[in-house]
Amino acid sequence: MKIFANSLAIIADLFYTKRFFLKTSPILFIRIVSLVTLSFSSTFAVDKSIPILCYHRFGQEIKDSMTIKTKAFDEQVKWLMNNGYTVISLDTAAKYIKKEIQSIPDKSVVITADDGHKSVYTDMAPIIEKYKIPVTLFIYPSAISNAKYAMTWDQLHELEATKLFQVESHTYWHPNFKQEKKNLSKEEYEKSVHIQLYKSKATLEKKMGHDIKYLAWPFGLDDEYLLVKAKEAGYEMAFSVDKHNANQGFNNMAQPRHMIFNAYDLKRFESISSGKEK
Repeated sequence: MKIFANSLAIIADLFYTKRFFLKTSPILFIRIVSLVTLSFSSTFAVDKSIPILCYHRFGQEIKDSMTIKTKAFDEQVKWLMNNGYTVISLDTAAKYIKKEIQSIPDKSVVITADDGHKSVYTDMAPIIEKYKIPVTLFIYPSAISNAKYAMTWDQLHELEATKLFQVESHTYWHPNFKQEKKNLSKEEYEKSVHIQLYKSKATLEKKMGHDIKYLAWPFGLDDEYLLVKAKEAGYEMAFSVDKHNANQGFNNMAQPRHMIFNAYDLKRFESISSGKEK
């Protein structure tokens, strides 16, 4: 702001100085105006907020509240593509929020999917590959290659090999921290939190062969203690579930995401994607 004010003062003085018009070259004048324009744009640049969409399961039929019809998901992605949106990676969004990069495309949006359900592999992945857009998968590793509903480690590797999917942490076995805090002793609860944060990160890094930087809170539940512990565990950013866009005003250990349900029609989806629900 100081640079901008000083620049304006210089130009004002020059305009009222007769020698400016007589002796100043046009090139110098253009440079001065450029300086003011740059200062103005830098000073008054508005930080973009980013809708981060959260999905869980996909299918031809709706079996529970967390499932969205595969056709509906395809229509949502198609709508984004046809209306000037850019699906950016979660990593790009996080870098922008942390001010590690200065800009992202207008109308940016992020897509994430939680839990590692096998329908991500069978139903979601073909759509993602069709549109060539990035997706982050928040995984709790206790289920992988173990639970009947979950993907296998080989399938996760196959998805990451497309360069469109990135695996991150959803704790180790998806606990309800609120209930655990209520039911466990202080020592037991602290031990449980440590296992959920550290064991998940270590297991995923070993299995997937890359750093795990991001965490999604199970059920969107977090508190100050958990935020501190997530940062201590080495996560760079963590994500909850809330009807807000992610931006630089939120705690980086509790950035919000929008849960997407099958009941949402395209008008509601447009409202979320356009940032109206923030």
